[in-house]
Parts: sequence; structure tokens; C-alpha cells
Amino acid sequence: GTITCLEFYGTAHLLSGAEDGLICIWNTKRWECLKSIKAHKGHVTSLSIHPSGKLALSVGTDKTLRTWNLVEGRSAFIKNLKQNAHIIKWSPDGERYVTVTTNKVDIYKLDTASITGTITTEKRVSSLRFITDSILAIAGDDEIIRFYSCDSQKCLCEFKAHENRIKDIYSFEKEGQHVIVTASSDGYIKMWSLDLNKIKDVPSLLCEVNTKARLTCLAVWLDQASEMKENSDKAATSSQANEDEKSSIVRKNKVFWTDKSDKTVKRKRKITPEKQKLEAPLRKKKKKWNSSA
Repeated sequence: GTITCLEFYGTAHLLSGAEDGLICIWNTKRWECLKSIKAHKGHVTSLSIHPSGKLALSVGTDKTLRTWNLVEGRSAFIKNLKQNAHIIKWSPDGERYVTVTTNKVDIYKLDTASITGTITTEKRVSSLRFITDSILAIAGDDEIIRFYSCDSQKCLCEFKAHENRIKDIYSFEKEGQHVIVTASSDGYIKMWSLDLNKIKDVPSLLCEVNTKARLTCLAVWLDQASEMKENSDKAATSSQANEDEKSSIVRKNKVFWTDKSDKTVKRKRKITPEKQKLEAPLRKKKKKWNSSA
């Protein structure tokens, strides 16, 4: 069936959901399917992995919300929904989760598995993202991004981000700065800087790029390995690095040239003065033969 949702857990595993109702768990080293679970009678529309990696949630076109025990690979809980949900998402702390049905966002508490609040928007919700454990960024089928409080369900801020429908939204934190990334049908990808201490203020635009394509989804990859390397390189002084490099080159050159010169010296030492006297007439004869030829 057509793939409908993907989510990584760490760097070793990937979960996929599809229109055939299956959730597959993949090993990312060999890209082998470790387990295939018949999750829903209809399509799997969305899935989300708990921060602990022990649980996963999924929703499908069979009007059910299912909790999965990933340790044992079996169903843990099934909840019937009144309508088909097309998005499900865990909060960063794993204490709550949300489901999206058309233009309605239901907020659940993990302890009770019951709805603690509902956020209703004017148009269909296309994407949402937890900025913090209690603040949601919601993008719908319009040009507006809205920040909501999960506790009070009130809109904290809203601003026009694009000229067309916003299809996807992503957020991350880097060097203490909260960044929001948005993708729209207008072809633009934009990055915004968000100050959580001034959540009611409109985020400032950091950069944008026109892809000249009709965007439908967005993913952000943070190169943690290169970031760690960059930080470690900064910690080491450039002068020390230069000294190490110079000493390395000197060692290499010293070994190379020493070996070669030693062999040359040894060869020269083998030729004694007596031997030179004996070889002189032979060299003269050889030179004479070559010139006559």
C-alpha cells in the first residue's frame, strides 16, 4: 500500500504506516523489516512514537486510536473515535498527546487517556508541532500560523507566514534559539526565530527560499555529528592544531628521507677505496666501447 506516514526513533529504527493498514518497524542499518503489525482495518493515517520508545500511537480510517507496546510488538489499547483522525502527536515530555480531526484538535492526558481540552480552528488543520510541552503551533489550510496553550486552549499569537496554504511546520532548538520552519503551497520554505519569553510577539523571519515547487511536506535534518566536531575543533586552539600538523609532516618526512639516506650511505660504505681503483679501468673501457659503437 501507499506509504502515508514515517517517523524515526533515534538513528536505529524507523516506523512506517501505509494504506494497507500495516505498521512496519525497520532497522536503518540494513533496512530490514523487523516486524509488520496489522494496525488498522482501513488506512493508517498517522503515527507517533513516545519519547521513551516503548509506546506508539496510531490513527486510521477505521475511526480508532490505537496504542502499541513496541517492546512486545502488540496492541495495548484501542479507543473508538467519532470521526477519522488524520494527525496524532506526542508532546516532548510524553505526558500528553493530541489528535486532529479536520479542524478540531483534541488534547489527551496520558494518565487518564481522556480529553482534557479541545482547540477548534476555522479551517482544516494541515500540520501541528509542539513548541514546548504546553505550547502548540498549528498550521491550517490558510496562510496563518497560530500558537495555542494546551492548558487553557487559548490562542497566544497568530501571524501571516505565507501567501498560500501552509502544508507543514517543524520546530527545533539550536544554541538556545527556538526556530520554526514552514512550507507552503506557494513554494516557499521559511525559517522563523521564536522568543518564548515573548510568545505573544510575532516571530522574526530568519531566511526564506523559493523552491518553485508545490510543497506538500517538510522534514528537517540536524547534523549533530558535524556540530559536535565543529565545537570540538573550536575548543582546540588553531596554533596547537598547526603545531600538530607540522610535527606530523616532519615525522613523515623524517622517516621517508632517513630511510632513503641510510640506504644510500650503506651502499656507499660498501664501496671501498681498493674497489674503486679496480672499477676505474673497467669504467674507462666501457666508455670507450660505447663511444666506438
